[in-house]
Amino acid sequence: MIISSNTGTGRILVDADACPVKQEIVSAGASFGAEVWMIASYDHRLKEMAGVHNVQVDRSDQSVDLYIANQLRPGDVLVTQDFGLATIGLAKRAVVLSNRGQRYTDLTMDFLLETRHEQAKKRRGGMRSRGPKPMTDEDRKHFLQTLTKVLTNMQENK
Repeated sequence: MIISSNTGTGRILVDADACPVKQEIVSAGASFGAEVWMIASYDHRLKEMAGVHNVQVDRSDQSVDLYIANQLRPGDVLVTQDFGLATIGLAKRAVVLSNRGQRYTDLTMDFLLETRHEQAKKRRGGMRSRGPKPMTDEDRKHFLQTLTKVLTNMQENK
């Protein structure tokens, strides 16, 4: 399936398996006329929403990432918390955001990947870790502000 963009700001592709800000993405996408694509494995039920194209892919480990990587084009917006997919998005010249509104860049990815590697080494050595903190309303607001700023810049530079 080829994803095309012919109206509005462009496309927002979402790694939707565990994305907590789907509603915020749909709202911003509608405001800016951006196509919103939610991509998830069959293990994650996607709710039908107006103006959203849902794509369900195979259950295998990297199916969602591979689908998105094959569809990304320069200027797309990618929302993911997966560092590997974020790196691919940057290489394809997409704007890449985390679910908490962090805009990934080549510099931040180097730091994040190094930090993840160090934490994995510590866990293998027996250290316990807590995992991510719960999503807050403040996190949602920050995400929406960041996405709105990105879409505004894209619209102004079109």
